[in-house]
Amino acid sequence: MGFQIQDNKIFFVRAGEAVCLSACGKDCIRFQAAPSGKLIEQNWTLMPQEAPAKAWEEEGRAVLETGSMRAELYENGRTVYYRNGKKILEELSELTFDAQFRNYRNKGSDLWTVRVSFHANEGEHFYGLGHEATDCFDLKGCTYDLRHLNSKCSIPFVYSSLGYGFLWNNPAIGTAAFGTNVTEWSAKSTKKLDYFITAGDTPADIEANYTAATGRTPMMPEYGMGYWQCKLRYRTQEELLSVAREMKRRGLPLDAIVVDFFHWTRQGDFRFEPRDWPNPQAMVDELKAMGVETVVSVWPTIDEKSVNFGEMAERGLLVTADRGNAIVMTWMGNTFFFDATNPEAQAFVWEQCKKNYYQYGIRCFWLDESEPEYGPYDFDNYRYYAGPALQCTNTYPVGYAKCFYDGLREAGETEILSLVRCAWAGSQKYAVLTWSGDISSTFRAMREQLQAGLSMGMAGIPWWTSDIGGFLGGQVDDPAFRELLVRWFQWACFCPVFRMHGERSPWYEREQEYIGDVRQLTSGQSNEVWSFGDEVYEILRKYLFVRERMRPYIREVMRAAHEHGDPVMRPLFYGFPADKAAWSVEDAYLFGADVLVAPVLEAGARVRDVYLPVGADWMDAATGAEYAGGQTVRMDAPLDTMPVLIRKGSGVRVYSDD
Repeated sequence: MGFQIQDNKIFFVRAGEAVCLSACGKDCIRFQAAPSGKLIEQNWTLMPQEAPAKAWEEEGRAVLETGSMRAELYENGRTVYYRNGKKILEELSELTFDAQFRNYRNKGSDLWTVRVSFHANEGEHFYGLGHEATDCFDLKGCTYDLRHLNSKCSIPFVYSSLGYGFLWNNPAIGTAAFGTNVTEWSAKSTKKLDYFITAGDTPADIEANYTAATGRTPMMPEYGMGYWQCKLRYRTQEELLSVAREMKRRGLPLDAIVVDFFHWTRQGDFRFEPRDWPNPQAMVDELKAMGVETVVSVWPTIDEKSVNFGEMAERGLLVTADRGNAIVMTWMGNTFFFDATNPEAQAFVWEQCKKNYYQYGIRCFWLDESEPEYGPYDFDNYRYYAGPALQCTNTYPVGYAKCFYDGLREAGETEILSLVRCAWAGSQKYAVLTWSGDISSTFRAMREQLQAGLSMGMAGIPWWTSDIGGFLGGQVDDPAFRELLVRWFQWACFCPVFRMHGERSPWYEREQEYIGDVRQLTSGQSNEVWSFGDEVYEILRKYLFVRERMRPYIREVMRAAHEHGDPVMRPLFYGFPADKAAWSVEDAYLFGADVLVAPVLEAGARVRDVYLPVGADWMDAATGAEYAGGQTVRMDAPLDTMPVLIRKGSGVRVYSDD
């Protein structure tokens, strides 16, 4: 009972609860508590760091200091956090007489439902938490389920406008709520309560501290900075090569082209179907000669008839079920997920991909279904090597990405990038490029994606993209869709990765339902820049060369993400935190430090208002017109041009080489 100070850590035991306060980096404090009275070592995503700190006991409390951060733990269990002497966060008791600061409910054995609440601070705003299909960038007033779904990626880190960052270091299914009366975090099944707080003078300081603790993204490979061509789906080797050849015949830049799903015979085979892809080596060689990277889709689903199912099942490399059948998806076959939390399963999957893809020179993989996408999402039923899904499922995409990152590193690769549909805290250190999933082809979805990209950046994932034009519902001959595609393509030119994708309706008729006992998948319509009419083609062509013109600038922006943890897409307040008006702007953003991007987010719009933050002068990238910061300007936005402004004096070239 009482406080113990050991190695500048504070330990506290009372009424069956064990608490530990420790520094985990300069200006970084970690809180851990276990209702069982026993703290287990379980870091999840946090990495060891040097942490200059001092701890001592005073009357009625213990104090921990590191840099500008100070934590006070009181004898009644309450914890209060300060930055430069100013209170920033205080645990809230569920009882008016300050006696119960953390809520635990036993679920049997040493598993618990936990909840911690904090006083809501007046005027506080929150940003981050991953991507969600909403228009909300400021999270204040919002409640979110902490779980992954197709098009929902929960990364439990938020930046507070009071100058701190908060990580809920727990991959369990749970909830985060940012109410006007309380800020609350909960987990449905866990062995301990675990969170991390860091502070800094600017948003950049906090992102730097957070990514130092969870890992920084590698340097973006050169091919990741240009244009990627993709559709659902190129059905044959010859079809894909014909597109790449046509891009080169037209003199258009192309950095990567994607072999989408069901290029295999069955899910879980991890190899090309030889009927449609007879010579992968020749395909990759031809693409490399063009300067084009081959990207190949991999799914975590293992069909019960695949060549690998028997061995994987026998060796315990699959996700299992606590009740009923462990088949988790029945689309195009009866499939199981490989267990990405199991190091042995990671090694097995990589060996198959190394043998059947990497040997041909393929080094970039599209790790789809990385949530994973359960059908249904009965998290209480599934079990991993790391524990019950309810307790740890949100870390699945980390293990999935790590599988390929470690394999590629071991094979000698240094420039690594994996396209993933989901991520969690710390995923960035495994070179993930997250995209936002199967979204609709609507202007509303496009507006939601802008918030998603900014939120992912603030949650520590700097490489992000969306399907240009949306994934679902785009009719290639529809004038309304063509306008949407143009506006989305213009915006995507100023996203971390510039990638065309979508199913494009109507789908082609399936030539054969089955070949042997294998169900066949058809394809959507053409999705190349020349597929939507001459007017659209000329606009898209223009932005292909805008991206190329900006490559030197993009390279430096990617270096800042690698070295300092800066997002590539940044809210205006990130670069101009002293400008109060910048904090309310949600329809424009900074691409790096010097380019202000104002996407056209409404059908039919040909002008839009753009706020220019105080602290810089700005130049219209299209016209050269100059503006002082601290004002809103009305800018022309004809269909062929999206408003973009350049920080005066930066020398960035967008629409011309002048």
